[in-house]
Amino acid sequence: MSSMPIDLAKARILLSNDDGIDAPGLKVLERIARALSRDVWIVAPEREQSGAGHSLTLRQPLRIRRLGPKRFAVDGTPTDCVLLAVNEIMKDHRPTLLLSGVNHGGNMGEDITYSGTVAAAMEGTLIEVRSIACSLATVNGQKPIWDAAAAHLPEVIRALAAAPWPPNTLVNVNVPNLPPDEIRGVKATAQGQRKLGGNIVGATDPRGRPYYWIGPNRDEDAEKPGTDIWAVAQGYVAVTPAFLDLTHRAALASLGELFP
Repeated sequence: MSSMPIDLAKARILLSNDDGIDAPGLKVLERIARALSRDVWIVAPEREQSGAGHSLTLRQPLRIRRLGPKRFAVDGTPTDCVLLAVNEIMKDHRPTLLLSGVNHGGNMGEDITYSGTVAAAMEGTLIEVRSIACSLATVNGQKPIWDAAAAHLPEVIRALAAAPWPPNTLVNVNVPNLPPDEIRGVKATAQGQRKLGGNIVGATDPRGRPYYWIGPNRDEDAEKPGTDIWAVAQGYVAVTPAFLDLTHRAALASLGELFP
């Protein structure tokens, strides 16, 4: 990935998401992108792929449906969408910048390992396209305030585009679900801690067979300053760099003594 700043006026921007091609958050992101550049492409899943994580479709063919100029739907995961966009649809002129989202719901803490929104940015990063994942941090039952994302994401994207980036790094942005004028600013943050899936709800279908829903509740720490969860709880836009080399260097040093 180039560490050089991006001239957004000349940039080719690729949009994707995990909420699907018709998601309202994608429409918000499209408006933002078109105000930054005239060369905007959209390649998104046919249907919602929330929780798909960084998964690939390997056991069935993928189909691309052209919906209009520079607008395509793929019957696969967010990762599939980015791969097909860069290596097939846009192969003659790769994108300069990938924007994923705007997700309906925050992607903070351990969410990033499950999130299809973040996975699209991961895939972009792995194939050397500078990538930003964007989410609106709604909580259960909240009506999304899309104006918050529309008002605050452009300044974040402009600032990130103008800055040099280290390689193998994506940026994960979470906007509080607040009226735009109640958002207190932008914070650079570390990844916090919260866990999805602790609430399993079981029931029985009409044929007597058990089934289960993975509930939405999370155990999270919103009190630790400097994390994405803390920043959003305090009313700030959280901007978190995520490094895709998962090696734990200190543990590697210790293991090197065990296995020289």
